[in-house]
Amino acid sequence: MSTKNLYSEEAKEKIKELAVGIDFAIMVTKLGNKPSHMVPMSTKKVDDNGDIWFLSGKDSHHNSNLAIDNDMHLLYADKSAMRFLNVYGKGFISTDINMIKELYQSSDDAWFEGVNDPNLTAIRVQPLHAFYWDPKDNKLVTLLKMGVAAVTGKEPDLMNEGELRV
Repeated sequence: MSTKNLYSEEAKEKIKELAVGIDFAIMVTKLGNKPSHMVPMSTKKVDDNGDIWFLSGKDSHHNSNLAIDNDMHLLYADKSAMRFLNVYGKGFISTDINMIKELYQSSDDAWFEGVNDPNLTAIRVQPLHAFYWDPKDNKLVTLLKMGVAAVTGKEPDLMNEGELRV
């Protein structure tokens, strides 16, 4: 693996590329408790500050947890493309109707009663520490390198990895 730490604008772009591209994250709250609370969430947007946005129910466990302690973790994994993103940050609950309207899609009707649902909130996650793993090459080349490594016994250099500092 090659380490390639990214800073500022490059870090924001990598967070956006991975979070939006992978879409679903495991959102972890109650980090100081055992067990922590985990729930799959669909990424709605990554803004120009690198903040990651989700829609959520006001009465959800994760909203309740964030109201007590807003430390949280997001875990993204796309094993088929071998792309991963790990984000630790602070979560903030928003009832800003303009942001909710921006984030809302018709597919959200499965969980909410439209954009004006009184239970609907947005969660903004401000990344404080992030780490990524991303293949250097396309899937075919990566698989070929893995096959060569299996035959030769030499560890392949398949991935870029690094910290993302927004």
